[in-house]
Amino acid sequence: MSLNIGRNFLTKLLIHRSKQSNSYQIIPRLYCELSKYIKMTNECVHPSEDNSKDLKKIADENLKIITRNLQEVIGVDRMQAIISERPLRLYWGTATTGKPHIAYFVPMIKIADFLKSGCEVTILFADLHAYLDNLKAPWELLKLRTEYYQAVIKAMLLSINVPLEKLKFVKGTDYQLSREYVLDVFKLSTIATEHDCKKAGCEVVKQVQHPALSGLLYPGLQALDEEYLNVDAQFGGVDQRKIFTFAEKYLPMLGYKKRIHLMNPMVPGLTGGKMSSSEEDSKIDLLDDEKLIKKKISKAFCEEGNITENGVLAFCKFVLFPVMEHKGISLFQIFRSEENGGNLDFSTYIQLEEAFSEKKLHPGDLKASVTNFLNELLAPIRKVFDDPEMKKLSDLAYPKPVKENVKGSDSRPINPARLDMRVGKVLSVKPHPDGDSLYIEEIDLGEDKPRQIVSGLKAYMKAEELNNKLCVVLCNLKPANMRGVKSEGMLLAASKTNMDGNRQVVLLQPPNDCQPGDSVYFNGFSHLEHGKPDDQLNPKKKIFETIKTKLQVSDEFVAEYDSCVMQTERGVVTATLNNAEIS
Repeated sequence: MSLNIGRNFLTKLLIHRSKQSNSYQIIPRLYCELSKYIKMTNECVHPSEDNSKDLKKIADENLKIITRNLQEVIGVDRMQAIISERPLRLYWGTATTGKPHIAYFVPMIKIADFLKSGCEVTILFADLHAYLDNLKAPWELLKLRTEYYQAVIKAMLLSINVPLEKLKFVKGTDYQLSREYVLDVFKLSTIATEHDCKKAGCEVVKQVQHPALSGLLYPGLQALDEEYLNVDAQFGGVDQRKIFTFAEKYLPMLGYKKRIHLMNPMVPGLTGGKMSSSEEDSKIDLLDDEKLIKKKISKAFCEEGNITENGVLAFCKFVLFPVMEHKGISLFQIFRSEENGGNLDFSTYIQLEEAFSEKKLHPGDLKASVTNFLNELLAPIRKVFDDPEMKKLSDLAYPKPVKENVKGSDSRPINPARLDMRVGKVLSVKPHPDGDSLYIEEIDLGEDKPRQIVSGLKAYMKAEELNNKLCVVLCNLKPANMRGVKSEGMLLAASKTNMDGNRQVVLLQPPNDCQPGDSVYFNGFSHLEHGKPDDQLNPKKKIFETIKTKLQVSDEFVAEYDSCVMQTERGVVTATLNNAEIS
């Protein structure tokens, strides 16, 4: 309609000008220009069939780029309708808590895809969310960490040639403390149930028997961000799925439209489970030096021929090959001596996986080439943080923990971070030759050889009930001789005595997809923030005995320390007894 009005106006204007010059004929040159304009605008309003096909082809191609390598998309039909008319507006948010690690390249690469397909992208530094997540850091530290996140994420994007001028960067507290936003939080609190809030945040927010209100607010705030950032879609990891479905349910109840949700897969850590900032050995920090990267990669789980549980292969799949594709690198090269078969070239991850599964590629050769690739990828980011101001920012945002283990003294607080707990798998069980109530178990803990552990479980379960079971083992007790047999750890179990005086004992149960050697810890007591476990617990200090007084299985069958959940990177540790002691 506006184009027609424009054409009519120009026509009348030209005729008017002609009348003023004593001529009722339109000037030929202006008439020619007007004809061209009318033809052009007609083509815009009524595109040819060929143009329509071209526009549809472009929209289909953009849809492929937007959705490639994603694990799931909710609302793909709505997205298709939007991108056929205009650019998609979306945001990706990150809470500014732990240090960004190498797995952050996964969302960065997708952000590059979004920009390539014409999307308008906002990056949210969610400082308020970080504060609500169990007070992992005070406000003063969060301000510094937000600055650090901005600097390191911009450096990551530049390292893979993503133009920053096409991105919009927003800090959560820039708008989340406004009157309108806070009123919407209150409105949401009148309709959202405790059950739905707790369920939505179960994979993101700390889970305890009696959760703080802040953790229940977290999913609602993330839902409201979609409205206040004026986006069509939110992008995040698949661990955010329950928050996304929460938003789809409750935003329409506030009168806001339902958004589209795009989810990328979670990158497994080097030691198994999700790559996490809270587990130092599971991830590679973006500022790790070359020696530390080599050390972490060399320690990573990478069993020959194993393609299902392999942290190094997972890194190749989710980070290395997508980065190569984005940077236009055609081949991933494995450098080997002629004695070991010579160099290998891979153009796709599938080729690499097949060679590894057929044992044509040795773990040592793969690790060496991945180490080289990583160091090249991170070099420009390290260069940015060689600047004295950036170094100062990094040190202030993430101060090194005070060294607590002083020779001749033990001033370190007694807390669960001092326990070295790991997932084990029972390989064999036999009766103790000199102990009627004792078993001798061989347990795989992901070490060079199994550990021998003596337990008092014989009176409570049969040997076949223990065999091949996953369990939780306390690994840093001082080895002890139990009736002449050396025991190198403790199986952790839940127990309680019934009203009839009968005692029940069951093993703690890690998630079924855990691997021997996976770290077990209590939420809120990560080794990254509270220090590594003691090499060996001093029996004179009664450290485990002190901690044990607050260990229990909740009424929801979850193992806890003072309401802090026991977990691995793959989920929480449970037991088949509730309201029970742990020892």
